[in-house]
Amino acid sequence: MTTSSDVIDRQVAAANRRDIQGFVACYAPDAKVIQPDGSTLASGRDQIGSVYGDMFENSPSLRVEIRNRIEVGTVVIDEEFITGFVVPGRPTELHAAVVYHVANGLIQGAQLVS
Repeated sequence: MTTSSDVIDRQVAAANRRDIQGFVACYAPDAKVIQPDGSTLASGRDQIGSVYGDMFENSPSLRVEIRNRIEVGTVVIDEEFITGFVVPGRPTELHAAVVYHVANGLIQGAQLVS
């Protein structure tokens, strides 16, 4: 049986390989990634691919580690520790939480919390 966390695990594995196609395939076509301030970081697979593709390209040592997880039905909340993050104006290590909403085996939305 596939659980909501299975798609998140595939997405994290793709991020650690910097595999943008595998990463984007985990998202619904109309998925949204929301920043901590409530603004939209990316909407839809094309924008998600563009935003994260640039990050993957510029972060050859990127590594995402899930430290804790809560799964309640279609909601997965991960505590993430990210290293090798190369984005101008941001630290190279991040400690954050992400609230994922999953339906039909795909991420419908992700809310970043930091």
